[in-house]
Amino acid sequence: MTSTTAPTRQTRLALTPSTSMAGLLDGAWWPYTRDLTAELPPLVDALRDRFGRVTRITANPTPWPVAPYKVSVGGYAVHVGWFSGQDPDTMILLSYSLGRCDLLVVPPETELASAARLMALASAPGNLHSTNTLMSDEDATVRRLREARADEDAWETDGGPSAQSQSQSQSRSRPRPRPVVGARMIPLPPIRWG
Repeated sequence: MTSTTAPTRQTRLALTPSTSMAGLLDGAWWPYTRDLTAELPPLVDALRDRFGRVTRITANPTPWPVAPYKVSVGGYAVHVGWFSGQDPDTMILLSYSLGRCDLLVVPPETELASAARLMALASAPGNLHSTNTLMSDEDATVRRLREARADEDAWETDGGPSAQSQSQSQSRSRPRPRPVVGARMIPLPPIRWG
């Protein structure tokens, strides 16, 4: 008789590198579901080498349909504190010996491109953006991308560019400031040669 075990999924976690540039967040976690009892053990195991044995977490109960007060991890229980005043997209993990880890929790239903952007920004050294700011900036980015796709689709189906596309193509002929990549785009003055 053979036994089969379900394959374990890799924890989708991005942590800031260990540097002297501390930020507001220590990284981001993208769970597969909203079942905390299933999702928390792999996260705690993934954090063990860097943050030690996690014994407590705090979270907002809004995104989690079931709000347990203890979650079994290995041979011990992680105590969960539920705080409605805490940002819904933040989870704070407290270690037995090495302090605390603040994570952006990317909603499980988030598209891959959005999750990748959020995880990269939250795990950037010296990150000074709150989870609320990161999520609202990402919502705005997704909205702009949808609008750009809709304009492109309208151009294709109508047989020509929309008025907005024409004004954008006219403005492309003029030199534009180059942005600095980050959570918020900052235009720089054009470079003048010679």
